[in-house]
Amino acid sequence: MRRLLLTLVLLIGLAGIGAYVAGTAVWGRLHEPFKGYEGAEQFVDIPPGTGIPEIRRRFVAAGVVRDEALLRAALWWTGEARNLRAGEYRFDQPMTPIEVVEKLARGDVYARSITFPEGLTMQEMARLYEMREFGKASAFIEAARNAALITDLDPDARDLEGYLFPDTYALPRGTPASRLVALMVDRFKATYTEETRAAAEEQDLTTRQVVTLASLVEKETGQPDERPVIAAVYRNRLRIRMPMQADPTVVYAMMRAGTYNGNLRRDDLSMDSPYNTYRYPGLPPGPIAAPGKASLDAALMPAAVPYLYFVSRNDGSHVFARTLAEHNRNVREFQVEFFRRRR
Repeated sequence: MRRLLLTLVLLIGLAGIGAYVAGTAVWGRLHEPFKGYEGAEQFVDIPPGTGIPEIRRRFVAAGVVRDEALLRAALWWTGEARNLRAGEYRFDQPMTPIEVVEKLARGDVYARSITFPEGLTMQEMARLYEMREFGKASAFIEAARNAALITDLDPDARDLEGYLFPDTYALPRGTPASRLVALMVDRFKATYTEETRAAAEEQDLTTRQVVTLASLVEKETGQPDERPVIAAVYRNRLRIRMPMQADPTVVYAMMRAGTYNGNLRRDDLSMDSPYNTYRYPGLPPGPIAAPGKASLDAALMPAAVPYLYFVSRNDGSHVFARTLAEHNRNVREFQVEFFRRRR
C-alpha cells in the first residue's frame, strides 16, 4: 500500500513537472518572434464576420504564426478573442503570437495613402484615384455627385466640385469611393470652420461664393504670398462690377464640354458657357477646382491693394497693375517681348 502511494505521488509529481515544462515551452513560444513567409511582406485579409477558427487558419497558412495552438493560447492569454477586427493586415517582420493578436485587437489594418493636390477638379481627382489603383474613376465621379453631403453649407450645390478637400488620405484597401468622398467633404467642413462661416456672413458672401472665389485664386497662382493679392484683384473687380476675365474659368468650361486639349486660344474666350467669365459678369456659377486652406483664407482676407490686373512673369509669379495702360505695358514686356526673345 505504501509503495502504491509513493508511486502515485511520483506520477503526480512527474505530471506536474511535465505540465510545468510544457507550459514553460508554450510561454516561451508565445513570446518568440516568428516569420514563416518568404519575401519582405505578407498580407492577411480578415473579412467581416470571420470566425476565430478561420482566423487561426489564415494566419498559420500565411506563415505569420507557427501553428494554431499557439494562436489559440495567445487569444486566451490576452483575452482579446472578442475584440479582433476585420480588415487587411500587413506584416513585414517577425512577430510573436501575442503581438499578432494585439495588432488585430487594435484594428491596425493596412492603409495606402493617396494625395490630392490643391486645384484639381472632380474629374482630375477621379483619374488620379484610378491611376493609383484605388478603384474606377467612374465610381469616384458617381460618389462626387452626391451633393447631399454639402447641402447644409451650400444648398445650391449640384455636385461636390470645390468641396473635396485636397489632402493626403490613408485608406484600407477596398475602401469604396463613397467613403473617401465623404472623408474629403468632412475634411473641408473641418477646415471651413464656424469662424470662417461667420467671416463670410459679415462680408455678405455665401459659402458657394467663397469657395468659388478661392478656386479662382487656387488656379491662378501657386505662390503663397500672391494668393491674397490675386484674391484682392477679383474682389476689387466684383466691387466695381468689372468682368472677372479669368482664363481658368474658360479652361474649366472647355473641360466640361470635352474640348480642352491643353491650349487656350483667343477664340476660346468667346465660348458660350456660364463659366466663361469673359462673357458673363461676376463669379462663375460654382467652384472650378478644389481650393486649399490658404486660398480659402485669401478669399476672405484679401490684401489691401488697389490692383485690377495681373499677368504672368512666366516663372510662376505675376506682376500686378492698377490701370489698363500699366497692365498693357506689363503684357508687352512679360508676354509679347518675352516670347519674341525665345524665338
